[in-house]
Amino acid sequence: MTTTASKIAAVLRIAMGLVFLWAFLDKLFGLGYATASESAWLNGGSPTEGYLSGVDVGPFAATMNSLAGAAWADWLFMAGLLGIGAALLLGVGLRVSAAAGTVMLMLMWLAAWPLARFTEAGELTRSTNPIIEDHLIYALVLILLAAVYAGNTWGLGRRWAGVGFVRHNHWLR
Repeated sequence: MTTTASKIAAVLRIAMGLVFLWAFLDKLFGLGYATASESAWLNGGSPTEGYLSGVDVGPFAATMNSLAGAAWADWLFMAGLLGIGAALLLGVGLRVSAAAGTVMLMLMWLAAWPLARFTEAGELTRSTNPIIEDHLIYALVLILLAAVYAGNTWGLGRRWAGVGFVRHNHWLR
C-alpha cells in the first residue's frame, strides 16, 4: 500500500473508532443526540430498549422486541461499542474488532430490515436502499481496515503485532 493510501486508511480507522465511541458515550451519558439525558445508561436507561422496541418490520421484529431492555443485551451492546471503538482508535486487534463489529452491525441490519417497504401498519419504512445501507457499508469498512493492517499507520498495530501472544495467534492482529 502506498503511504497516501495507508494514511487514508488510518483516517478512516480513526473515524470509524469515533463512530463507535460516540455511540457508546451518548448512550452512557445521554449527551442529548440519539439519547436524552434522562435515558442515559448511567441514569437507569437502557441502551437497547429504544431501538429494539421500535423494530416493527421484518421476520425478526418479535425477537428484537423481546431483547429490548434486557440487561445482558445492554451490557453486551455497550461492551461491543466500547471495545470496537477503542480497538479502532488504538489500531490493535482489528481482526477481532472487525469480526465483532460485523456481527453487531449485521444484527442491527436485521433489526432495521431495509428489505421492507412498509411497516406492519402499512406506512412507508423510508428505507433508502433495500440492501446496501449504512450498517452493511460500516461492516465492509471494518473488514477492509483489518485486511490492510490500518492500525500500523498512526496506531499501535505494529507494536501489537510484535507482542508474543499476538505473534503466535495471528487472529488477534
